[in-house]
Amino acid sequence: MTRNPFRRLGFGALRRLLFLWVRSETIHQSAFDLKLDPTLPIIYVLQQTAVADLAVMDLECSKAELPRPILPLALGDSSEPHSYFTLDQAPGWFGRTHKRQMPPRLERTIEAVSQGQVADAQIVPVTVFWGQSPRSESSAWKLIFADSWAVTGRLRKLLAIFILGRKTRVQFSTPIRVSDLLQHEKDQERTVRMAHRLLRVHFHNIKTSVIGPDLSHRRNLVKGLLVSPLVKQAIAEEVERSKISPKKAEKRALSYANEVASDYSYIAIRFLEVVLKWFWNKIYDGIDVHNLDEVQRVAQGSEIIYVPCHRSHIDYLLLSYLLFTHGLTPPHIAAGINLNMPVVGSLLRRGGAFFMRRSFKDNRLYTAIFNEYLHTLYARGFPVEFFVEGGRSRTGRTLQPRPGMLAITLRSYLRSSRKPIVFVPVYIGYERVLEGRTYLGELRGASKKKESVFDIFRVLGALKQRFGRVSVNFGEPIHLTEFLNQQRPGWQNEDHGANYRPDWLNSATGALGDCIAQRINAAAAITPVNLVAMALLSTPRQALDGTSLAQLLDLYLQLLRRQPYSAHASLPQGDGAAMIEHVEALDLIERQKDALGDIFLLDESNAVQMTYYRNNILHALALPSLLASYFQSSQSISRQEVQRLTQALYPFLQAELFIRWRSDELAPVIDQWLDTLIEQGLLKEDDGQLSAPEASSREFVLLNLLSRAISQTLQRFYMAIALLVNHGQHALDAAELENLCAVMAQRLSILHGLNAPEFFDKTLFRHFIATLLEQGVVRIGEYGRLAYHDELSLTVESAAKRVLPAELRLSIRQVANKQSLPKPNQAA
Repeated sequence: MTRNPFRRLGFGALRRLLFLWVRSETIHQSAFDLKLDPTLPIIYVLQQTAVADLAVMDLECSKAELPRPILPLALGDSSEPHSYFTLDQAPGWFGRTHKRQMPPRLERTIEAVSQGQVADAQIVPVTVFWGQSPRSESSAWKLIFADSWAVTGRLRKLLAIFILGRKTRVQFSTPIRVSDLLQHEKDQERTVRMAHRLLRVHFHNIKTSVIGPDLSHRRNLVKGLLVSPLVKQAIAEEVERSKISPKKAEKRALSYANEVASDYSYIAIRFLEVVLKWFWNKIYDGIDVHNLDEVQRVAQGSEIIYVPCHRSHIDYLLLSYLLFTHGLTPPHIAAGINLNMPVVGSLLRRGGAFFMRRSFKDNRLYTAIFNEYLHTLYARGFPVEFFVEGGRSRTGRTLQPRPGMLAITLRSYLRSSRKPIVFVPVYIGYERVLEGRTYLGELRGASKKKESVFDIFRVLGALKQRFGRVSVNFGEPIHLTEFLNQQRPGWQNEDHGANYRPDWLNSATGALGDCIAQRINAAAAITPVNLVAMALLSTPRQALDGTSLAQLLDLYLQLLRRQPYSAHASLPQGDGAAMIEHVEALDLIERQKDALGDIFLLDESNAVQMTYYRNNILHALALPSLLASYFQSSQSISRQEVQRLTQALYPFLQAELFIRWRSDELAPVIDQWLDTLIEQGLLKEDDGQLSAPEASSREFVLLNLLSRAISQTLQRFYMAIALLVNHGQHALDAAELENLCAVMAQRLSILHGLNAPEFFDKTLFRHFIATLLEQGVVRIGEYGRLAYHDELSLTVESAAKRVLPAELRLSIRQVANKQSLPKPNQAA
């Protein structure tokens, strides 16, 4: 390792011997490649002196064609025997540590730059992980062999190489420029101490982000929950309320804690990694990951909370698998108690799942235990994952966020925040979702099936099918401190006690949920299946000839490439013809041939199922579809009128589809989309007046098909207003209007062949009515009934003429006239 050829020869022999068994790989290499300047001296730094670590680092540098650490380092006129140093000396065979000293090579490197012997130098921190496991005193095997926070003696290191050597990972971190350190204008000694301190903090943060925080024994953690002031208060209240002894109340609290707490196990994580790797390769054509580098940056020194959309039961398995294989700590996952089944529940718990009941607001003791457990996870820096939607989306839309976990998180942060909290939205997109047939039955009215351990066999039975690719897109992180500064300036100056529940908490929780949902959608993975579903469902009979379908798909791609929905969204490669071929191979569309060419269509079953995949990305094309709809009933309209109508309709579209733009930034976005439609030949403009192409042209057909993407949403809006106005002032309450809307939508779907059960989903009407109230379009009057402005009917009818065909408006009004409920005085 020095200039002595015999020592270098011995090191080479040791390295060859070591790699007869050891297998290593580099993680997070991309950031390293981008920021390393090959023209400047490079000096590597390891946290501890260890020949095995040096050998692994030397091999990975050779594979990456980087300067090797065992070779000499030139620093101006002087030269160092090799190009690395260590922060700490190696401990003894049984873990005995030595007194900490400043590394001489670090001192000489800083001195060489400060004296101008070299222009600059790059210090590259390198971390070697022998396996990835948090420490857990419940497993002696892990405690002895896995990487942990314990002092690693030489004997333990040797055993770790034998046991975990085939799972060795190396992380090269972003280089530190010596010139940046010297800019602080400190003397030589203080600069060296500052560099040493920065490196120590850096290695601590890297270790935390990869192997997780230092874990305590689960039994101690669970018992520790019972001594917290809030839980002790809840136990005392349980004694008083249930008339039981304190001992029995404590036993009840302990059973709740054991029901909730995870039992994180490295062995289980490794087992799941092997099984899931086989599963993904067996059932999917591949997994596409985007924007993970941003998560790797914020993970260091922050409490990470992953908030993915919920489309399938395998969402949490997929996310944990990807994080682990990319060198990040798998999170603790909030799972429904329904998944705590025999065998499966135990494995999930060891994989990091903690279980929660669907509702526990009436059980104060359970609430206190759960809140304290989550607060403990946050306080100790464990990454956490939960689904803001609550349950899986059966319609493919991002569901309205549930406030429960968000409110608990906000209260925990206000109570005490050792680390900054960062929410990481995650969009998970499947070209075919595993539960597709189950969702199809539920959309048609079948009752939701209870989860069972036998579901595993149904999943195995699906392995014969082809499910395409999976996309995992990480969205723009949300820094909680910055979010609260916007929502509640000065919140940090308020008195935050353990029971602190400010009056602004509910509004902040709702705003945070909407922000997360919008950023999940902003990271959408737009796939060929999504676009083909949107194209075919925009036709009256869910069928198009091959040429027209390819042209429409090409139009979608051109629009989305010319006007990207967001920087975090992803688009498919290829053209329309390639996408058709891909979706056909998944058996989601049928091809019929005749003398004039190919026709692609959806059968009844696939037509309903494809609404799911269309809804995945409806938000991305909702705005251009709305703009296109203005030209279905009129040939010409001014830009000013387009702006006015869109600004009026946008709050309702945004509330339903979680579109990313705020209302105050919408005007330029509308203009950009109009310019894009003009550029594509779908619109014409003359002196501020916009018009559609000739009705017989290909461009008009494409414009018409584009408008139909959002058509059913606009129909539901018009339907709800028509029912409200038809019954008159103070005639319906919100629940009655919601029920009437669902009945009417179901009837219209039969009359007009709208093959989409989600069209009459009560939840969509419920949230539309809530948005009407929030926007002040309607208000709650006497008897809790809905009231509205007298001109509402004229205003809505005027807008509807622009976006809905006359025959459809007439049909809706006719059906609305047949729906009736008793008046308030009659009901009394």
